[in-house]
Amino acid sequence: MDVSRKAKDALLRLAGQFPVIGITGPRQSGKSTLAKMTFPDKKYVTLDDKDLRAFVSSNPKDFLEAFPDGVIIDEAQKVPEIFEAVKLLVDSKKHAPGKYILTGSNQYRLKENMTDSLAGRATFLRLLPFSLGELKESNLLPQNPYDLVFKGFYPPLYDSEKRFIPEDWFESYIDTYLDLDVKEHITAANISTFRKFIQICALYSGQLLSMESISKNLGVSAPTVKQWLSILESSFIVHFLEADTNNLGRTIVKTPKMYFTDTGLLCHLLRLESKEELLLSPYKGAVIETFAVAELLKSRYNIAKKPELTFFRDAKGFEVDTIADWKRTYAIEIKSNSDTEQKLSANTRKYVSLRSDKKCQGAVFYLGDLSCTINGIKYVSWHDWDSLI
Repeated sequence: MDVSRKAKDALLRLAGQFPVIGITGPRQSGKSTLAKMTFPDKKYVTLDDKDLRAFVSSNPKDFLEAFPDGVIIDEAQKVPEIFEAVKLLVDSKKHAPGKYILTGSNQYRLKENMTDSLAGRATFLRLLPFSLGELKESNLLPQNPYDLVFKGFYPPLYDSEKRFIPEDWFESYIDTYLDLDVKEHITAANISTFRKFIQICALYSGQLLSMESISKNLGVSAPTVKQWLSILESSFIVHFLEADTNNLGRTIVKTPKMYFTDTGLLCHLLRLESKEELLLSPYKGAVIETFAVAELLKSRYNIAKKPELTFFRDAKGFEVDTIADWKRTYAIEIKSNSDTEQKLSANTRKYVSLRSDKKCQGAVFYLGDLSCTINGIKYVSWHDWDSLI
């Protein structure tokens, strides 16, 4: 499987400026593969090896000196001593952009160590699973969007040599996530409750976050729910959209909306067993909305930009699904329809007229096959959801 990652150009751009780059993202999103594909001449070392970890832990400076041209270090967070050694070497030598590329599956620990030790010397590239555009360019995009949404975007599911069945793969993925990422943050007795917590959160993807409802359904306190949500967010399982602050003179809802970053994982947690079940599910609209927001996130992360995504909802219930505040502002409605019906654009038209902003344009993300502009509103085919601009 050879899928060219769109984040490669951004990684090269950052590596031309900063001596240390950290690649973060959820497990199995392709971080190590991206680093090796982008820097094929750079040595690659993984600290998964216990004996190597023992050596690096006791001799981090000697280890780094063995790679005068720099190195890609995978699972760097497993040896915290490496970060201080990187800092000392970076500071003691002539500025060398892109010398150290650090990746790891435990996002919280990797980012924490890099932020504490390498402030001002490092930057981060966030990498989510494959985007629509990446699959399209690799001829891996199915004709039916629901096939794609149900399967999801994690790279191992597109490796023809491995032949994973999504249901089995996601079950293993959750087990690994709980064992390696979650256990260090909560007590062992709460692991099974946390598993149930993830499933309950899936019911709220695409909706306003209600910690009270989650707390009530799960039987744990609201502070615990808040802490656990931060674990999901820091490990890139979910993303929160904040409310748009341009309230247009209206009282607005300030509660964030929650989205999973992969629809395949979401469908698995919703216990949907086939594309056909998804089509008949009451969660279909929320899953499609999650699909669109995840693609918007990827389109920004892949160029190393902040998402700059919000949503708008006022106290009277008027809502626009997503506001993308980029070079120009897009008010985006997300629909599971496949036809360019006039009514699909009603909310985005209203929002644009209320803003009276020439840089604000309305857009409708829909499941049709043609991207076009009708009466000033962009109708964006699902094929193009990762390339709005």
